[in-house]
Amino acid sequence: MVERSSKFLLIVVGSVCFMLILYQYVAPGVINFGSPHGYFAEDDEGDIFPTPDPHYVKKYYFPVRDLERAIDFQIKGEDVIVFLHIQKTGGTTFGRHLVQNVRLEVPCDCRPGQKKCTCYRPNRKETWLFSRFSTGWSCGLHADWTELTNCVPGVLNKKENKQKNQRTVHLFDFHGCEPVY
Repeated sequence: MVERSSKFLLIVVGSVCFMLILYQYVAPGVINFGSPHGYFAEDDEGDIFPTPDPHYVKKYYFPVRDLERAIDFQIKGEDVIVFLHIQKTGGTTFGRHLVQNVRLEVPCDCRPGQKKCTCYRPNRKETWLFSRFSTGWSCGLHADWTELTNCVPGVLNKKENKQKNQRTVHLFDFHGCEPVY
């Protein structure tokens, strides 16, 4: 009888522990067993980190005016966005978003089963995007800035069968928000 009740008690305690773990997984933070900063009062709407860490110093590697600079990109003109793919930074996902999810007058044509999409300008059959998903690895696998600046004009001229000298090329890092010159 004692052995049977100890098994039952073990099952009940195990089930309660399992339910607590499951509940914390499904609704984290609802059960507060205490925090390292003490208990928070319900009417306390203060900052979680009221004092900044004295060891943390903000460093800007680029001037703020460069980071907040607006670029006038003319999709109907001769401008081309060159996507500089940086490995292990989410560049593949962002590159896919460039060809599949950007709302344009003429969106990129992505066909099922093909890795490359055609991204033409609204008024003619010329590409406005130079990336892995629009032109493939035309300048080599994971080409760096130097390789792209030397390679892109020649590849675009060859692809479009014409010589263009007045083309503006914008190189972007993986986020697409900071121009790389």
